[in-house]
Formats: sequence, structure tokens, C-alpha cells
Amino acid sequence: MRSGVSLLAAAVLATLAWPAAADPLADQVKADMPELMTFYRDLHSHPELSMQETRSAGLLAAEARKLGFEVTTGVGKTGVVAVMRNGPGPVLLIRADMDALPVIEQTGLPFASTVRGTSLAGVESGVMHACGHDTHMTTWVETARRMAAMRKSWSGTLVMIGQPGEETGAGAKAMLDDGLYTRFPKPAYALAFHDSASLPAGVIGYKAGWTLANVDSVDLLVKGIGGHGAYPQATKDPIVLASRIVMALQTLVSRENDPQSPAVVTVGSFHAGAKHNIISDEAKLQLTVRSYTDETRKLLLDGIARIARGEAIAAGMPDDKMPEITLNFGGAVYTPATFNTEKLTANTAALLTRRFGAARVQTGPASMAGEDFSRYHRADEAIESMIFWVGGVPKAKWDAVGGDPAKLPSLHSPYWAPDAEAVIQTASEAMVTAAMGVLGRKG
Repeated sequence: MRSGVSLLAAAVLATLAWPAAADPLADQVKADMPELMTFYRDLHSHPELSMQETRSAGLLAAEARKLGFEVTTGVGKTGVVAVMRNGPGPVLLIRADMDALPVIEQTGLPFASTVRGTSLAGVESGVMHACGHDTHMTTWVETARRMAAMRKSWSGTLVMIGQPGEETGAGAKAMLDDGLYTRFPKPAYALAFHDSASLPAGVIGYKAGWTLANVDSVDLLVKGIGGHGAYPQATKDPIVLASRIVMALQTLVSRENDPQSPAVVTVGSFHAGAKHNIISDEAKLQLTVRSYTDETRKLLLDGIARIARGEAIAAGMPDDKMPEITLNFGGAVYTPATFNTEKLTANTAALLTRRFGAARVQTGPASMAGEDFSRYHRADEAIESMIFWVGGVPKAKWDAVGGDPAKLPSLHSPYWAPDAEAVIQTASEAMVTAAMGVLGRKG
């Protein structure tokens, strides 16, 4: 590809290049903000756990129907698909995720969630939009409104989806398995955004290429032969064996993986035993495993299995006491790494920079977090795909810590309270601009 802006992006820039004193998109979004903030606060006060987002889905579906979209609900259990056909041209998919987290909110906001819920796994807890999906849904609504109002300026098919279950990694797979690409127009392009706790409010971040990681959750059952703590010679201690496994796992990243291919193996949970003087007969480990490429992922997962078995053999465990390994992530097994395709990312970044200025559009590092938006591209790698970030840290808080996000609440924190107005206004302008970059009439 040539350096600079492609001919397609250049044509769209011309259609969006309003004088500073007359910016219809910004003015329209700003005028909608009071109503959008009411919608946002309602969503925030009524969060729903993964794959249970019936109320949220109903609100999105109702908004889309009013705008003239063809709306289907119950896709992938609670997902929403809203289609607007507007003449010949490409098919663009825009996704917003709907689910909240099992977190007790501690923000002190006047509209803070007091909801409690029970996950599909049977765990009862408080529920909070601690990852900002309420800002995503609100932006989805405003994007639908603006695109419906601008029908004469674009041509093609717009497919807007409200996706369940992002936090468990199950939602995108569920929608695809339920015929997202066969029952509805199959996209040539896919767009999404996520609010960020690592950028000041209103700043946009992006990265081409690998952007978010493969996420595998591994359950490791280490077996032993239990007995009295005073007679260890008569036992096979699973705590000692599991400890050896934990230490040996560190060499997967430090000694087996290419240092230029990022990887993480974290043992987040270690449970064994019940009393001082009893050697238990099992220990349970829970791991999160992160990577970008399929090759690195395979190296890590194969290495975990090899090390667990090898350490058990070294400890003298019989064949029927070998460790058991289970891959388990919300029923979807794992979340694939997210790849921002080069052409769509470059064109969209150029459009966003033109609209917001270089100071508000920044390229940044990839993240080891996971995001099942990846599946829409991985299902067919011919689909151009991009996810970008919109900063949500309130300016006063950002300035108070000198721009160090490590000193601030992160996503998934019970204290995460983004500057929702800045996120929604910026993201709405950005998403419409990005959509017009794909669908906007040329010439």
C-alpha cells in the first residue's frame, strides 16, 4: 500500500472536511448527549451478567426498530442483529458488547448499580458495568441514529449487533454458531471500540496488527496420595508436586518461547489441603495463558501438559495419578487473539486524525487482555477488522497522577467510573466517521 492516505480514505475525508465553525456530525452528537446520558445512566443502573442481557438487548432492539432497521433478537441466546440495507456497496458490521461483571460497585455515583445476580455457573454476586459496556451500547444507539439520518450520504448494508457474553468469551462464538454470517448479510468489514482506563478521556488509541491476546484458561488437577502429616514417607504430596509444576512453568516463557513473541503464563489460583497435619490427595491450579500467534499458543499449552506430566513422573506418581488438564473459558474454550487489519486500520486512523487532530489519536502498544471481537475476523480472515480505544479517565484524575494509569482504577475495578460523556461523545463521532470511511458515497 502507498504511504499516506489511500484514495478511498481521501475521498471520504473530503466528505467529512467541514469548516471548524460548521461540523454537522459533532453538533448533532452534542445535541443528542442529554438523552444519551439518560440512556447510559439507565443501563449503568441495570447491569446484566453474561448471556443474561435480555433487558439491555430489548432496549437496543427497540431503538433500532424506531430507526427503520430490520431487527432480530435472540441470536446466540440474547444477541441483537439490526440490519439497514441502503443500496449497493459493502457490508459493514458494528459491534457493541452488552454484559456486565460480577462486581459490587463502589464508585459512589448517584446512579450506581445495586443489582445482584446469579451467573450461569450458579455464583450469586453484585453486578456492575465495571468494563464500560454501558458506554459501548449507548454509542451503538447514537451511531445507529446518525447513520440512519445520513442515509443519503452512504451506500451499502449496515449490520449492527448487540453481543452478549464478551466477559466470558462465549458471546461472539454463540452468535456466529447461531448463523450470524449465514442468516444475515456477511460483512466485508467489522468495527468495534472499547473504553480505556489507560487513556485520558476523549483520546483515541489504536494499533495495527496483533492488538489483543489469545486467552486460555487452564484448570490443572494435581493428584497425590494423601495421609498423615507426621508420616510423609507414606504419601505422595500433591502440594510439593504442584509447587514444582508452578516453578517449572516459568521456564516456558523465560527459556522456551522466542522473546520477540510475547507470552504470559500466570498461576492465579492454588488450592490444596484442609488441615495442618493432613497431606491432601490433590491440589488444584488455575492458570491464565496469553499469547498472540497460534504457534506461541500451541507451544505454551503443549508445554504446560508436558511439564505437569514430567514433574509427576519425577515425583514417582503412578500412571493413574497423572495430572488432569482442562481448558475452560466460558464454554468457548478460549478467546482468539485480535488482529487489526492493516488497510482498514490505516484508513480509519487517517480519518480519525483528520477529525480529532493528532494529539487525540494515538497509536499504542498491544495488550495482553482478551476480546472476543477477534472471532468476527478469525471466522473469515478476508474480513477487514478494527477495534480501537476511547479514553475514559476523567481529566482531573489523569492530571492528579501525572498521567500514570497504574495509580488509577482499572477496567473491572469496582471503582471504575469513566467520564462517560466524553467517552460516548468521542466514540459516537469516531464510529460514524469510521463507518462512513467504509460506506460513504465516493465522488
